[in-house]
Amino acid sequence: MTGFGRGEATENGITATVEIKSLNSRYLDLSIRLPQRLQDKELILKELVQKTISRGKLNINVHVTESDSGEPHIKVDEVKVKAYARILREVQEAAGIEGSLNVRNITGFGDVFITQEDDEEILEKKWSVALKALNSAVENLIAMRTQEGNQLKNDLIERIENIEANLKDIEKVTNGRVEEIRNKLRERIQQLFDDENFDKERLETEVAVIADKMDITEEIVRMRAHLKFFIEAIEQAEPAGRRLNFLTQEMNRELNTIGSKANDSEIAHHVVRSKETLEQIREQVQNVE
Repeated sequence: MTGFGRGEATENGITATVEIKSLNSRYLDLSIRLPQRLQDKELILKELVQKTISRGKLNINVHVTESDSGEPHIKVDEVKVKAYARILREVQEAAGIEGSLNVRNITGFGDVFITQEDDEEILEKKWSVALKALNSAVENLIAMRTQEGNQLKNDLIERIENIEANLKDIEKVTNGRVEEIRNKLRERIQQLFDDENFDKERLETEVAVIADKMDITEEIVRMRAHLKFFIEAIEQAEPAGRRLNFLTQEMNRELNTIGSKANDSEIAHHVVRSKETLEQIREQVQNVE
């Protein structure tokens, strides 16, 4: 389902913003953009999202910033400074160079300074704030998708009611149809076999079998059961997309059987209309969570 969710959180001078855009998809497809220093958190983020969302193509953008405190975002690596000082003194002694060391001698080594980005504690703080923003974004996305879902539910119910109306029309056409078919078959066969030795009991049996094969009562009953289960599924709170997809397949099967068994142009017309509506339902169901 389509939707958009945005979340923002601020803590200890760190601000995280998460934006999630959702597009229709039968499966869950996640595309995530994280700050470079938080790339290793991608799998964790995916698992968190999968707990609440099961369908949709999601583009997730995570942005983290720090407020300007006026202080440089670097610090001295004391271990390396002491090590370089010791090494330089050893070089002086070995080379017989007199004089004392100064700051420039030490800072000539570029790796004696490290940024706070490399500090694991800072990174964990950023990730903590990013998680809060993520939760907020997911909540907002779900709220928007729920609103769209309610509109979709009303549309699906209306289409299901249209199919039910077609079933009633089919029932009107088929009311008493089996007996009518049986009588016509009996008349036609009797005309062909006007022989006193003809087995009339066998004729009655064959007519009954043919008429029974053209009876679509069972298919209509099963079709109504599928319609009922469909409505119940979309009324429930938990995700029902896969169940609805299965029910549309079963309904399509019953409609095909009704059309083939009925062998009636008027019934075929109602079946075609129902299948057109069912195809619209099937397309919509692909977007249901």
